[in-house]
Amino acid sequence: MVRLPTLSWLALRNLGREMRRSALTAAAMAVGLALLILSRTIADGAHEDWIDAGVRLGAGHVTFNAPGYRDSESLDDRMSPAQVEASLAALAEAETPEPPLASVRVATRGLASSPDGAQPAFIIGVDAATETMFSKLNEDLADGRYLQDGDRLHAYLGEALAERLGLRTGSRMVLTAQAASGDIEGQLVRVAGTYRTGVEELDRTLIHIPLGTARTWLGVEGATAVAVLLPHSSFTEPVIEGAEDAASEGGVEVVGWPETQPDLYSALKLDDGGDWAFHAILFAIVALAILNAIFISVLHRKRELGLLRALGLSGRETGLVVYIEGILLTVASGIVGVALGFAVVFLFLRDGLDFSGLMPEDINFGGVAFDPVLVPVIELKHVVQSVLMTFAIGLSAALYPAWHAARLDPAETVKVD
Repeated sequence: MVRLPTLSWLALRNLGREMRRSALTAAAMAVGLALLILSRTIADGAHEDWIDAGVRLGAGHVTFNAPGYRDSESLDDRMSPAQVEASLAALAEAETPEPPLASVRVATRGLASSPDGAQPAFIIGVDAATETMFSKLNEDLADGRYLQDGDRLHAYLGEALAERLGLRTGSRMVLTAQAASGDIEGQLVRVAGTYRTGVEELDRTLIHIPLGTARTWLGVEGATAVAVLLPHSSFTEPVIEGAEDAASEGGVEVVGWPETQPDLYSALKLDDGGDWAFHAILFAIVALAILNAIFISVLHRKRELGLLRALGLSGRETGLVVYIEGILLTVASGIVGVALGFAVVFLFLRDGLDFSGLMPEDINFGGVAFDPVLVPVIELKHVVQSVLMTFAIGLSAALYPAWHAARLDPAETVKVD
């Protein structure tokens, strides 16, 4: 350890003497890390966008419901008013940068009928003011308007469903479903507006009606679920952990979006696996570049390294000089790579990448409409992972050249040809 400063100076001097080779090696690592950060931020941005779109059209990041409801979807397994209040009270303890948005819902499966026929429908009673901020279905407006406070006998349905039933804004239709009493009940409603999300299953089945209308029609005082929208999907697990104890005392089940939307969760995992496969290839290229540059450097400097041995350095110290060169290259390229990656993200991609001209309209991913504009999102943990993995690759790639340098025979290397 006494000689470490001297060995570090020798390593730095060697890099300076071969400035072109050192710069090219460091550039390869820096560009590789910058590409990794760029790829990861775009993937994180796309994933968060898909999650946000999915939970807004679904049951939120977190869902409170009575035990058994997710399996049965029956009004027999609905939440009582006390359970709804217990859920909202448990949610009030959540520690998030912005207060979570809770949407109390009454949902059922039934039929939507008109003079032109009948279609199966998933009917959800919602509070119009809350749902405007929650689902953003009003932003997918095709005709008419979304539900408003004061609406009573109004419905907001998909354009595909309206076409099948021959309906337009202002038309009347009848919703039929099994009420909490077990009887089949009908409810006459008027079409307030239609939407088009690009997800066919939603556009031909999902209907929103006022929460008060749903409760009166189905004979429900409580709700079937309380859907919760969080500022970011990363808060899902902490909110669940914080709310589980309080909610369980009221007999309420708390679940996250991976359980309520397994198709979306599986699609994201599959896409994430593809990202890491790309990153593995990129890591392999960077590792080979480092290994090649340092090993060639050792082969070209056999006599110099042999002279160091003859002047008193041990084989271990000679190998350490070469390994320190790899460390210095890795650290320098890591700093440059992070700066370059952030610069590209902030200077050129902060408004997102628009792929609308490269893909068909209404494409969906995991049951969620795909937004062709991908806005990068910097997740600190993924940036740290990328930097640590790049450092691990760089330091590992320098091991073999260092081992080879340590085993050089000084008598053979200093011979004059």
